[in-house]
Amino acid sequence: MNPWVVIALRRSAQALAVALIVGTLCFVMMRLLPGDLATRVAAGRYGYDLVGNAAADAVRAELGLDRPAWQALMLWWGDILRMDLGVSMVSGEPVSEELAHQLSATVHLSLVAILLALAVGVPAGVMAGLRPGGVWDRLTLAGAVVLRALPTFLVALLLMLALAVQLGALPVAGDGHAASVLLPAITLALALAAGLARITRDTLVALQRSPDWFFALSKGLSPGQVLWRHGARRLALPATAYLGVHAALLIEGAVVVETLFAWPGIGHALVHAVFGRDVPVIQGAALTMGLLFVLLSAAVDALCLTLDPRRRLAQTGGPHG
Repeated sequence: MNPWVVIALRRSAQALAVALIVGTLCFVMMRLLPGDLATRVAAGRYGYDLVGNAAADAVRAELGLDRPAWQALMLWWGDILRMDLGVSMVSGEPVSEELAHQLSATVHLSLVAILLALAVGVPAGVMAGLRPGGVWDRLTLAGAVVLRALPTFLVALLLMLALAVQLGALPVAGDGHAASVLLPAITLALALAAGLARITRDTLVALQRSPDWFFALSKGLSPGQVLWRHGARRLALPATAYLGVHAALLIEGAVVVETLFAWPGIGHALVHAVFGRDVPVIQGAALTMGLLFVLLSAAVDALCLTLDPRRRLAQTGGPHG
């Protein structure tokens, strides 16, 4: 079977499974929250002083809380399959429209973070791999350990204090300036760059010990020429796979980073929806983040197939499959 069809079918099945599983978990979690959900939602909408039985009953009917749980779950599954995420209980706007705007901000932030990680991590890894055991190799190892160990929120606060408060080089929060994306993107990119540097370094060290490397040198090519002509694709493949595996970190980190920097993305919207008891937005945001992870995984699979023809041959059953 065509490998591109295999990817499409596999990821489509995963997207459907993620939609049903995440949707069910959101439904169950909303139902298991302590207290009366309708009263809490009505209080978040109208204020605790104005909440009465009539307001709570109206919210209960709106959310389907007066139906049996199994019936409400079937209706919610049907809404998911129709991509009908309902209407925000705070703004009154369709959840899909709100999330589309917020998702574009999250994708923008994630792309900038990935580009920064590639721009820093890959050159650092190449420099370390060309001289394994050297000073730069040890420095990148120490930096990778520190950056991977620090929590995201602590990195964000340190960058705020250093780059925004002390130096005034970047906006501290919001999206009112073109450079506003840089501070949250750097926060997400640092840990990715640290991992990319080590992956690139290890791949380059293994490449330099392979017969292909020595054969290319024996033809009179310089190490730089060998790296550019024969090693670039080998370095790109593990780097791409690493970014795919750690794409979940971008999605998870977006919740913390977007909230700290007031970046109007889907993670920021999810936090505000939790505080505002906006159940449709909570469910829609969680579902969108799960599907985004599947989409990123599919993109990584496609890139890996493009970079490595051996994978295409393996999935088609050989060169004549």
